[in-house]
Amino acid sequence: MARPLEMPAKAYARRRRQLMKMAGEDAILVLPAALERIRNRDTHYPYRQDSDLLYLTGFPEPEAVLVLVPGRAHGETLLFCRERDRDREGWDGPRFGPEGAVEAFGLDDAYPITDLDDILPGLLEGRSRVYYHFGRDAEFDLKLIGWVNRVRAMMKMGNKPPHEFLELGHLLDELRLFKDRDELRMMQRAADITVAAHQAAMASVRPGMQEYELQADLERVFRASDAVPAYGSIVGSGANACVLHYVANNGPVRDGDLVLVDAGAEYRGYAADITRTFPANGRFGKEQRILHDLVGRAHAAALEQARPGVAYEAGHLAAVEVLTEGLLQLGLLKGKASKHIAEGTYRRFYPHKTGHWIGVDVHDVGDYRIDGESRLLEPGMVFTIEPGLYIRPDDTTVAAKWRGIGIRTEDDVLVTRDGHKVLTDKLARSADEIEDHMERVRSGR
Repeated sequence: MARPLEMPAKAYARRRRQLMKMAGEDAILVLPAALERIRNRDTHYPYRQDSDLLYLTGFPEPEAVLVLVPGRAHGETLLFCRERDRDREGWDGPRFGPEGAVEAFGLDDAYPITDLDDILPGLLEGRSRVYYHFGRDAEFDLKLIGWVNRVRAMMKMGNKPPHEFLELGHLLDELRLFKDRDELRMMQRAADITVAAHQAAMASVRPGMQEYELQADLERVFRASDAVPAYGSIVGSGANACVLHYVANNGPVRDGDLVLVDAGAEYRGYAADITRTFPANGRFGKEQRILHDLVGRAHAAALEQARPGVAYEAGHLAAVEVLTEGLLQLGLLKGKASKHIAEGTYRRFYPHKTGHWIGVDVHDVGDYRIDGESRLLEPGMVFTIEPGLYIRPDDTTVAAKWRGIGIRTEDDVLVTRDGHKVLTDKLARSADEIEDHMERVRSGR
């Protein structure tokens, strides 16, 4: 097993300094932890920390609030969190507590979460701007407004309340878009784990099994590698592969089916996202291979655009052009490619974009357009390339031989100074590579 990786405390501290510098010394930034969500009655969904709080601290517990106060003489980085509680820890596991949080996460100070109501108004006083994510937690929204109003009510005594609320995402999303060296180590580990999981699925697939059995084989690799699923794994066999967000994973895998697996590991909060489409019996059928090869050419065309200075959307446009031309050659579309592209009629077979940012969120933050124009790629950006084709089983306007085939090929790509690096490149991608891999693992070679 690979040696565990941990994000160094200095990496979190560096991000907090960058964010506070962007906000300015008369600002205050308030970031509450993610809420615990009830699954049913008194059981909860597995807890996952708010991505922004995770990015800035690594702190994993609920019932916490991070407050950043740039330029504050008595400490700029403050955390409010649960106190140690021997009885509760016997039920739910250990807590850091304020003292442990300071030591473990390199914070300036920490206080019990129960003191937030008493302390935060004093921190707001004298600050002109509040950066915060309004709308995520309605109850906390009201509390924050109440604390500001409490400071405002004391203006006659010389208190100066904030006069401007600003969306935190305007600063933080742009910061998160560019991955630093420590983040890329985590993302590469997540990618490597995900590659191994997809390889396990290709090795274990057999006609006659159920989709959820493949899901189990895949996700066992995640957990055995100290990772968790970054999102609900998609394992769609046959026509189920035509459902873009298929997560039931309860259908049969039949001889002659293609199986589309879209699944990624999350390691230390960082996601990978890979899709491969492979034959249940180890060999692509004629029409399956033709469409898989077409998706592969679209993937290659998009990947050629992954370099600094190129518009982000150039990859999507390149993929759309290849797919549309290919569909015309196969007779699945008729007419002129330019007309289909201009009118968007190709979306009948390719309804989604060719990728998205990826990082702490699998669909990560960051603007795709600036002033109405597609932004240019820069080193440190990481995104997916994932063209696909989906021919619904009930589409009687095409020949029966094409119906019910769904294919997607997806990789995670880092923009570098001189081009790109495919973080997930170790996984077989083309039809030939997939068949060779499946034959090799099945024969024990």
